[in-house]
Amino acid sequence: MTTKPAAAAARSTVYGYPRQGQHRELKKAIEGYWKGRVTADALRATAAGLRASNWRQLADAGIDEVPTGDFSFYDHVLDTTVMVGAIPGRHRDAVEADALNGYFAMARGTQDVAPLEMTKWFDTNYHYLVPELGPDTVFTADSSQQVAALREALALGHTPRPVLVGPVTYLLLAKPAPGVPADFEPLTLLDRLLPVYAEVLADLRAAGAEWVQLDEPALVQDRTPAELNAAERAYRDLGALTDRSKLLVASYFDRLGNALPVLAKAPVEGLAVDFTESAAANLDDLAAVGGLPGKRLVAGVVDGRNIWINDLAASLSRLGTLLGLADRVDVSSSCSLLHVPLDTAAERDIEPQVLRWLAFARQKTAEIVTLARGLARGTDTIGARLAANRADLSSRANSPITRDPAVRARTAAVSEADASRSLPYAERTAAQRARLGLPLLPTTTIGSFPQTGEVRSARADLRAGRIDAGGYEERIKAEIQEVISFQEKAGLDVLVHGEAERNDMVQYFAERLTGYLATQHGWVQSYGTRYVRPPILAGDISRPEPMTVRWTRYAQSLTDRPVKGMLTGPVTMLAWSFVRDDQPRAETARQVALALREEVRDLEAAGTSVIQVDEPALRETLPLRAADRPEYLAWATEAFRLSTGGVRPDTQIHTHMCYAEFGDIVQAIDDLDADVISLEAARSHMQVARELASHGYPREAGPGVYDIHSPRVPGAEEAAGLLRTGLKAIPAERLWVNPDCGLKTRGWPETRASLENLVAAARVVRGELGGERPDLI
Repeated sequence: MTTKPAAAAARSTVYGYPRQGQHRELKKAIEGYWKGRVTADALRATAAGLRASNWRQLADAGIDEVPTGDFSFYDHVLDTTVMVGAIPGRHRDAVEADALNGYFAMARGTQDVAPLEMTKWFDTNYHYLVPELGPDTVFTADSSQQVAALREALALGHTPRPVLVGPVTYLLLAKPAPGVPADFEPLTLLDRLLPVYAEVLADLRAAGAEWVQLDEPALVQDRTPAELNAAERAYRDLGALTDRSKLLVASYFDRLGNALPVLAKAPVEGLAVDFTESAAANLDDLAAVGGLPGKRLVAGVVDGRNIWINDLAASLSRLGTLLGLADRVDVSSSCSLLHVPLDTAAERDIEPQVLRWLAFARQKTAEIVTLARGLARGTDTIGARLAANRADLSSRANSPITRDPAVRARTAAVSEADASRSLPYAERTAAQRARLGLPLLPTTTIGSFPQTGEVRSARADLRAGRIDAGGYEERIKAEIQEVISFQEKAGLDVLVHGEAERNDMVQYFAERLTGYLATQHGWVQSYGTRYVRPPILAGDISRPEPMTVRWTRYAQSLTDRPVKGMLTGPVTMLAWSFVRDDQPRAETARQVALALREEVRDLEAAGTSVIQVDEPALRETLPLRAADRPEYLAWATEAFRLSTGGVRPDTQIHTHMCYAEFGDIVQAIDDLDADVISLEAARSHMQVARELASHGYPREAGPGVYDIHSPRVPGAEEAAGLLRTGLKAIPAERLWVNPDCGLKTRGWPETRASLENLVAAARVVRGELGGERPDLI
């Protein structure tokens, strides 16, 4: 196919870029600052260097317009909170005394002050800090960070476009502040917030911004007429400003639906819209509203969330269709490239041909530039690139890596009975309690314990050949011994082995399953300074041999108390990987579930009485539109039940979820048919316990009483207070006591103190309740 040049030369751009640097320099500098090894000036210098490097990489690749304001020390929503002056009262003194330390206090908390709540950014694995607002909130503009970044880019000779979280999305992401009635709607503050945005826009115009991007991803979710009216009013008022740059309103992650005509009619100069497969309907919707005459359209045709190469010919065809729908069409990624690793060139362990199937941030920018050139000058100018792309796509489609007939035959043979327990919960719980003999309010942890320097050194020594497999195993055994010994002394009831052998809760399993590829440098930000390396799910999945049994068996040999077997569930194995896009996710989830089912069976055969299959991503992966949710939840819950359905009635199945809004999926949590679920609850003050009670959830639950994403140590009375709140919603015979999440990121001193306080709190509340399980009296 040959396309003619576009009438107006298409430009290339992106919404945002990975922040961390090639070697995670930002993480190291921030953590060094927290520990007192790096000064504030040195931290700011590192950040400035990374920003300059990012812009240079983009410009060298041929990107015409670079984003500013997307860089952050911790989180871009927290940066917006600072920009609009919505500092919680408990943090105001700290922020006024030292802006940088106060900023980190809002993110992480201090020993005396709790941090902001943290939850997932739409349906990604990125976490943002939730704004806390109330009827007394006073907004004040502080554009210093945004203006400084803009001026840096201009001074370096770039064409910059500041990127801000839009006012409607900011308010829709917010929650009522502590002490504010739960029915308070932050969106009612819109008229109070818009003048602050007006002031920021004026500052950016004065500093030299031609365009400013306002991100409104919340508008791709189901929105009420009142919320759509608020969006219309917001962009009517902002568009009417005279002292401003041109406005580009951006959406991503799904189709705009009813919000599209609102934005299309708004008096702004441009829209940035997601046109990847997940939001392809935006093209038809845009045509239906008459396009964007006189406006700029930034077309997100390169997937900013996954790592597979773009089908350039298909994208060019889509771009060609869009040409008649706007005054000019520019080319971009579908969303910020924050969600993908930096560069495939750093990967040395992936076969070169397979590596050609992958596109990280740098490769995606090259794809964007190629598409813009083809759109502007005609496909003849990129003929060689199109031919190479076709060859790479064909190589992947026809590779034996992607298809295993035995795996496909096995998934096709799955029956409904395979995804069911042999007895209903009410009958099997008696068998489990008799086998385990646990006290009222049993205590446990989520799974991982601190990954110490010794553990990381052992892993590095093994990779470098400084120790052999036997030497590595002895070091891991020593760590497991310490973890078990501490838990026994602390008085925990159900123990874990600590997962010292695991580099990551998904990657560890991916490295032991066929069909997965592991990267060495594919780091992606999850939150703050927490970076993960999502594996790449490239082909059909099977389990060659047991993955966890020997470590769990060894831990159990050290204690008479039950030790949980710890696995990562099938939905999370997909969600926290870069998942294949060449077959339905339901099919891939079923393959992973069957591999985990074998592991569950082997753990049970080894004598493991409690098996936890974590699904923290179940809510995260929930489709943004309600109409798409039933199908997803059906296959997601079936995959979990398929992985756990074959166990005996007296084997207790646990699951775990964290840092998400659970109210939307309580029925799905019920449908998992797990015996016990542990959930994040400390920062949200036991909200999930109330949601479970409102649903009538009939099983056991452990809403967390220890926020592990903060360095502060909660006192025993604080944890006891949370337990008492939980007891108002969940009966004592069904309430567990545990942290919010795994302890991998914490240090041993705070872990010891926090867990000892957790156990002490459980004992205090047990005493208040009479000390015995009512069902065991």
